[in-house]
Amino acid sequence: MPKISNKGITMPESPMRKLVPFAEIASKAGKNIYHLNIGQPDIKTPELALEAIHSFKDEVIEYSHSAGFKSYRKGLANYYQNIGITINYNNLIVTTGGSEALLFALNSCLDNGDEIIIPEPFYANYNGFSTSAGVIVKSIATSIDDGFALPEIAEFEKLITPKTKAILICNPGNPTGYLYSKHELETLREIVIKHDLFLIADEVYREFVYDGEIHHSVLKLEGVEQHAIVIDSTSKRYSMCGVRVGCIVSKNKELIATAMKFAQARLSPPTLGQIAGEAALKTDASYFKEVSAEYVSRRDVLVEGVNKIEGVICPKPKGAFYAIAQLPVDDAEKFAQWLLEDFDLNGETVMLAPATGFYSTPNKGTNQVRIAYVLNKESLQKAIACLDAALKIYPGRTIQ
Repeated sequence: MPKISNKGITMPESPMRKLVPFAEIASKAGKNIYHLNIGQPDIKTPELALEAIHSFKDEVIEYSHSAGFKSYRKGLANYYQNIGITINYNNLIVTTGGSEALLFALNSCLDNGDEIIIPEPFYANYNGFSTSAGVIVKSIATSIDDGFALPEIAEFEKLITPKTKAILICNPGNPTGYLYSKHELETLREIVIKHDLFLIADEVYREFVYDGEIHHSVLKLEGVEQHAIVIDSTSKRYSMCGVRVGCIVSKNKELIATAMKFAQARLSPPTLGQIAGEAALKTDASYFKEVSAEYVSRRDVLVEGVNKIEGVICPKPKGAFYAIAQLPVDDAEKFAQWLLEDFDLNGETVMLAPATGFYSTPNKGTNQVRIAYVLNKESLQKAIACLDAALKIYPGRTIQ
């Protein structure tokens, strides 16, 4: 029998999706499940994007340019210019979601065996993308005690070796909702200049920043024009995850030219996705104001609710729509499975994402879960009631 590749064997499962078989069984058994495990918002996609798809009249759905339609790239460049990022359409490549943008970045910046430093917990698929690209993740620890703030420069210095080629951040963060301050980004600037590293920033949640805070893009940092790479996506900005359109952005011409070779190898990004994405660029600012206000109210319901449960710790996120909660349980993955297999409250239960999959350090986050507050407030309140009731009777509860 042929042998599966080591890369395939070491490819991690998604912590957001690995419990799906148990959820399917629970659903077939008649349980109503509140899905807080995955970042699929129930916010309506802008009407402009939907209309653009519905009105598509061409008789052939053709390839686009490998970098994406010029009109869409120009529209994206204008979007960035409107938020103070001076680029032109040749500084970006349209990709199949932010996922492909990150794969292009990793493959363009790092060779097999090279190292990338990522503050953990981090978006779980960074592990998978790194495995696919043959890249070694060197995680740097953050703590729930200070809301997952960026570690000091000295902690980064301990991890840097001749194999280190890049630092990757998500801002605002998935899974923590942490928002990096300007000072923290300036700290990263100092590190990447000193050690001549790439600074890759996943900024797909840029529009969703709360409590009067401001998002600072790495593309606005002076002195790192040749170091900075942004990963972006339409998925969460316009609540159209299934469109699968994102982009990679950098002022480094050699980097973009290199990423273009990978773009050519996969031919082109999705045509219909680009049509929707280009139309969505005309979305009125009031859409984001309303959506942000909705996420703030959902966040407050969730964070205040779970922190009232005995033994639960959940810092208040400043952005995105995720939170990490520490639970009084022996093993969050066992607890999440138990919720689906053995628990219900009046026929209802909740699905969570165990946080171990958001760490690369073994045995980290074993009593933590990521919660996506992507459901309406009534559903969130019912999900919190389920969680509270479940923690009172869970056999692996760690406080009495």
